[in-house]
Amino acid sequence: MTYQADNTRYEKMTYNRAGRSGLKLPAISLGLWHNFGGINVLENGRAMLRRAFDLGITHFDLANNYGPPPGSAEETFGRVLREDFRPYRDEMIISTKAGYYMWPGPYGEWGSKKYLVSSLDQSLKRMGLEYVDIFYHHRPDPDTPLEETMSALDLVVRQGKALYVGLSNYRPKETRAAAKILKELGTPCVIHQPNYSMMNRWIEEGLQDVLQEEGIGSIVFSPLEKGILTDRYLGGITPDSRAAGPSVFLRPEDLTEERIAQVKRLNDLAAARGQKLSQMALSWVLRDGKVTSALIGASKVSQIEDAALALQNTSFTPEELGQIDEILGY
Repeated sequence: MTYQADNTRYEKMTYNRAGRSGLKLPAISLGLWHNFGGINVLENGRAMLRRAFDLGITHFDLANNYGPPPGSAEETFGRVLREDFRPYRDEMIISTKAGYYMWPGPYGEWGSKKYLVSSLDQSLKRMGLEYVDIFYHHRPDPDTPLEETMSALDLVVRQGKALYVGLSNYRPKETRAAAKILKELGTPCVIHQPNYSMMNRWIEEGLQDVLQEEGIGSIVFSPLEKGILTDRYLGGITPDSRAAGPSVFLRPEDLTEERIAQVKRLNDLAAARGQKLSQMALSWVLRDGKVTSALIGASKVSQIEDAALALQNTSFTPEELGQIDEILGY
């Protein structure tokens, strides 16, 4: 059956401007890091992508190595784009990245111009696109001059392969230096993608100040702290959970008795707010307007629906914020 998007989709979502750019992102974005690879069921991925778009989630975040196997998430997205979303391409923000290991040899990872341009060419081919909306350098490269890496980002914009460029996993000092180079080249950095959650607040110690000063937006990954900030682990680790499997994404040692006790108290606070814990965690990262978008992962449609509902209550009382800090030891 031909897909037709929900006509009310834009009434359901909040859109925030990325820094001082013209780019607006939905407050909730969908990442394809897990559950969209070649080992996953295509129709489940298709259902999640369709439902996300129907809820006004216009931004889909990928990277060259997402899968598994690496590259297969882009192939999955490309197929769904071709079969379902082609009429809506101009309503979508599609992003990809390069920086982590992708292929063998000296040109298959990090930050050389050779790698970044080649990787984006491969990503465009996998997705069947002429351009992506955002292209990120996925992680800093300690050995390649920052000028070369940033000139590669500038180049792909001038080639028409990307509209905007961004950084991911860069620390405050690196971010400021990269932003300066890009500004001088004439292709400003518009977005930064760091990890951030109520349990992991490193960006508050300098990075958010740099982003504000430079006019750069932020889209935060792992706002649910690898799934810990959900009701999934209230009773500990279950045999069917991610923490019980072979994934290095979430390890059993991440879920200590102390951590689970904290999660239970946070869950009680969320319930008092009329939210699920996952919804409160998303609301928390969006609470003060400093974060442009919260990037979620999902394995089923209901998780995307829950995330979108978090936007119904993103304000916190000083008492609630104090309780969260006290529970987590801040």
